[in-house]
Amino acid sequence: MNRSELPQWSALAEHQQVMRVGDLRALFSADTTRADRLTWTVGDLTVDFSKHLISVETIDLLVELAAATGVADRRDAMFAGARINTTENREVLHTALRADSPVHADGTDVLPDVRSTLRAMRAATEGIRGAPGADRWLGASGRPIETVVNIGIGGSDLGPLMAVRALDHLRPSSLKVRFVSNVDGAHLDAAIADLDPATTLFVVASKTFTTIETMTNARSARDWVLGAYGGDESSIARHFVALSTNAEGVAAFGIEPSNMFEFWDWVGGRYSLDSAIGFSLMCAIGADAFDDMLAGFRTVDEHFRNEPLASNVPVLSALIGVWYRNFWGWQSHAVLPYCQALDRFPAYLQQLDMESNGKQVGVDGQPVTIDTAPIVWGEAGTNGQHAFYQLLHQGTTPVPCDLIGFLRPEPARVDGIDRELHHRLLFANLAAQAEALAFGKTADEVRSENVAESLVAHKTFPGNRPSTTITAPELTPNVLGQLVAFYEHRVFVQGAVWGINSFDQWGVELGKVLATRIGAELSDESFDPALHDSSTSSLIERFRAANP
Repeated sequence: MNRSELPQWSALAEHQQVMRVGDLRALFSADTTRADRLTWTVGDLTVDFSKHLISVETIDLLVELAAATGVADRRDAMFAGARINTTENREVLHTALRADSPVHADGTDVLPDVRSTLRAMRAATEGIRGAPGADRWLGASGRPIETVVNIGIGGSDLGPLMAVRALDHLRPSSLKVRFVSNVDGAHLDAAIADLDPATTLFVVASKTFTTIETMTNARSARDWVLGAYGGDESSIARHFVALSTNAEGVAAFGIEPSNMFEFWDWVGGRYSLDSAIGFSLMCAIGADAFDDMLAGFRTVDEHFRNEPLASNVPVLSALIGVWYRNFWGWQSHAVLPYCQALDRFPAYLQQLDMESNGKQVGVDGQPVTIDTAPIVWGEAGTNGQHAFYQLLHQGTTPVPCDLIGFLRPEPARVDGIDRELHHRLLFANLAAQAEALAFGKTADEVRSENVAESLVAHKTFPGNRPSTTITAPELTPNVLGQLVAFYEHRVFVQGAVWGINSFDQWGVELGKVLATRIGAELSDESFDPALHDSSTSSLIERFRAANP
């Protein structure tokens, strides 16, 4: 279906011509209840859409577009276990990872397997953390584990890394958790340089157990451990666990089958934080806190599944994104957490959004005729204010923003720092930036401050820079689960509106194939430059010359 030919699409295009000549100052002035009417809650999240270039009519028209593009039907099909990932013939059931009632795939309830894996993860993490009454996990030399090193890439790294950093205040001081993803050997080297193999546990996170970057790092880590134990391969069983579906590959590596935590084809990598891929997170925060995070996911899942489109908060957020991407032509979306603990949240959302919806072919196999995913980027506030906010306020292209903040700080871990003082200043900056982006500063307001006329234009802020503010009482595991689920469903809805499959990622395959071929050519004496373009051949030859 060509979305742009829908009457609902045409109605929105006409409506944009009306809204584009308005401004947020006028919208707020005309309606003193605007903030109340355009703010919704889901779980602990309060989501304020009032600083967007929208009206109640805009929302009504967007909801009509969602209905016309089958958002509700596709949502229901996902929860019912239909194979909506059509190019890979798979169900999309990441919501089953946190469900508390039966979820069926091909007529089989998957919940018993999910819970079995969670129980196995709990037993292992309690052993690693030395929980009372647990069977203590000891290294091959009989010493307890002091550092967990997660080896993964993409969804097997970005999700758990983001969450471990977000909830680091829950990690016991006796346990370190580190992450390695880049195939650049410097990444692994830096992660283990100050560690003792006897007290280190590696978590190899790869669904297929063939991901080239992950397995290269894992084999190097294996060699490092074997070197400490004089080549005794039995040591591997005490220093490695696997998060995978490939039991045969895991066993060949030397990892005990009981130390492989399973997940399933119906869990996409970028949707896998709450699966076995979250094992390193469970080690960091404990199994009870991990369960609390799952409960937070479930809160938003239930809202998304049951709430009408017109009051469904992830749906409304997604539709406002469609409004700017397709009817205003704005190409990027900034995520700005006013919380240092969420400093990796924008990077996590980059993959979630851009790998899911960065598509140019629809579910029908035909080219799409409309723009799809925006470029997602961001940085923790207030750091970003001293880097790129100049562009946000006075750049030539508006960038819709999400500003995320908390009413209370996470618990302090050291004495002597006035956390309340810091947090008041942090939150004040969040509120101030949202206000400044929306309303700006007129030339007359600048002149009223006795600014030299030659500087008036430079100090004028146009405003009308839209933003959503998302606040919660504090950053807990439950709230983190709510935030992630909120964005998962936002991405889902936009994919449905655009008519694309948000759950495959064929766009990452070609580079992998070529890298394997070029990797061999870098050391192959029979390398034939004619196999590549002149630029690529020149790169290969320069590398070969530097590494004879």
